[in-house]
Amino acid sequence: MTGDASSSALSYSSGSNALSHVYIQYPPLRCHVPGSRKLFYDDGNKLILSLTPNQVFSWKIATYNPYAAPSFDPISEGSVLSIRYSLDLKHLAIQRSSHEIQFWNKETGDTFSQKCRSESESILGFFWTDCPTCDIVFVKTSGLELYTYGTESRNLQLVQTKKLSISWYIYTHESRLVLLASGIQCKSFTGFQLSSAGMISLPKFEMAMAKSEANSKPILAAEDLHIITVYGRIYCLQFDRVAMLLNSYRFYRDAVVQQGSLPVYSDRISVSVVDNVLLVHQVEARVVIIYDIYADSQAPISAPLPLFLRGYSKANVAFSQTASRTSGASESKNLSYTEETTYGDQWKFLVPDLVLDVSNGSLWKISLDLEGISASSSEVQLILEFLQRRKLEAEKAKQLSLAIVRTIILERKPIPMVARAVDVLLAAYSQAIKTCSYNKRSRTEEISSSNAPNAAVGESITGIDVSRSINHKPESVPGYDSHNRSVMATSESDGPSIEKKERGDLLEPGLLDFYSHVFSPIKEEMTGDGSYLTAITIEFLQSCSLEKLKVYPNTYALLVQILARDERYAELGLFIMNKIIEPSKEVALQLLDSGRQNQQIRKLGLDILRQLSLHHDYVLLLVQDGYYLQALRYARKNKVNTVRPSLFLEAAYISKDPQHLAAVLRFFSDFIPGFKSSADHNTYHRFVAELNS
Repeated sequence: MTGDASSSALSYSSGSNALSHVYIQYPPLRCHVPGSRKLFYDDGNKLILSLTPNQVFSWKIATYNPYAAPSFDPISEGSVLSIRYSLDLKHLAIQRSSHEIQFWNKETGDTFSQKCRSESESILGFFWTDCPTCDIVFVKTSGLELYTYGTESRNLQLVQTKKLSISWYIYTHESRLVLLASGIQCKSFTGFQLSSAGMISLPKFEMAMAKSEANSKPILAAEDLHIITVYGRIYCLQFDRVAMLLNSYRFYRDAVVQQGSLPVYSDRISVSVVDNVLLVHQVEARVVIIYDIYADSQAPISAPLPLFLRGYSKANVAFSQTASRTSGASESKNLSYTEETTYGDQWKFLVPDLVLDVSNGSLWKISLDLEGISASSSEVQLILEFLQRRKLEAEKAKQLSLAIVRTIILERKPIPMVARAVDVLLAAYSQAIKTCSYNKRSRTEEISSSNAPNAAVGESITGIDVSRSINHKPESVPGYDSHNRSVMATSESDGPSIEKKERGDLLEPGLLDFYSHVFSPIKEEMTGDGSYLTAITIEFLQSCSLEKLKVYPNTYALLVQILARDERYAELGLFIMNKIIEPSKEVALQLLDSGRQNQQIRKLGLDILRQLSLHHDYVLLLVQDGYYLQALRYARKNKVNTVRPSLFLEAAYISKDPQHLAAVLRFFSDFIPGFKSSADHNTYHRFVAELNS
């Protein structure tokens, strides 16, 4: 919620803005229609509603599409204080006054109204719910009324009442949580959560409010409270205008606990949540501050920076208008100046990551600039941990993380710093593999009554959404406490977790990424830093071992190359014998290549080929080295029949020893059926004769 904040001018760019970490992307969704009177947000169905005197237009925004065309339904004329569709979209409820709500059945066309029984009470608002005990909840000054919708009798069936004296309330469908304010200062609260798991009453609590210098008692307003959901936890953020603090409260089944405060630099603020990152908009200061409260940290991720409008230009405006006409969407009015500003007077922030410009009829989606955030932070470990928790742009976060590690290695940062950075990435990779979420494509799901995430109070502080079907095993969520009291939590499922691997290492595809994007690009650039690069590689291997990740073989081969390049042959031999360098074909071939100047190292490569039973490669190498008779004996003993006879014969012919060539020829004649009639037999039989002559 914003107030009379003056707008700030924006510079225009189609790329990442170095002076901003949060942006809105042009074009917005146009939700203005000719003759519209009001705009509403139906958070239960994720719909933007625009009203004309006799129609309601609706845009689906669960899968945000700036060119989406609206649907529409007829409505009767009259005052509209609030309007929401039922979660199955079959009914429409319109609050006509503080004493009446009108209902319309879309299938039958029937209408009826529900009015207050007493003139002394008034309706503060209402919301539809997927709670099994009721369909809709009225919030009145006298308390809550829970109803089921009786389609046959064309009325509501009262199923339960909660008698309370209520001044105002806030509710989000995302959390399924309603908070009811009461008392002189409106700082006493009663909370209920109505989800598919049932209705849960939370303990009553009071919010802290600082006193002014005149010792007056400030009154808490509804726009000062914000319910957010981050990492499966539900919080309420309270703006204390006197203390200029944003107080954080976390909800548990048996308590509501204040968990610190964030500084505020503006008389008017609002909040958003993007990919579990908290954005605090300092409206009058015209900046946004980013917090990652994953570990209940109170420190911002970066310095306060302005909100950026990305992709805006006159050419894009023209294209957007053309696309809007083609898709049937309504055109916005006065685009020439209204979209050059942020934090306008009529901006309303919608849970969790949208902002509605009421005066212009535009809906914007708020996004994080991960590249900008990464580039502006000097805390390598913290920013890497931050990137590992990002899911909406998981691929970009992964590439940025690898680039950061590559950069600090190229900059020859201290080995302990690099080791900590590597530990962060490998720990995240290991966890992602175990939870079957590595490389999972981010998706934006359309939220409806059938698939909306249901919030419920859990029995343990694990951060798992207990309201999901019991047939699904919950995925573990890193970073959640496991030893405190029960927690109210919501979480979108990423799918059931895989069974625990009882033995063996995990084959981690992320380690191929690590080799390709970190080790491979730097090996030539750091030719003179063999000791440093060796130490970094050893730290990497130790971290892999700790996380039980199977290392990509080329990483070991790289270590062989580095040690051999620096002629550290004795150390290389020890690494091989002590299994610090795991045997593989790649390692063997690198040892053979590096051992051209050191026969002992080359022998280690041959030994690894034999150890791994790579008989074909071993035989080929023996032949290439001129040991063709030894190769023949080995091939016969190990039944290697994949090497062409001509290779042995050619090696024997080059030796100019007719007895050896005759022996090889006789070997193939005796053991390969039909060889005597082959072209090779005739050719080399002639060569034997020539050598003997």
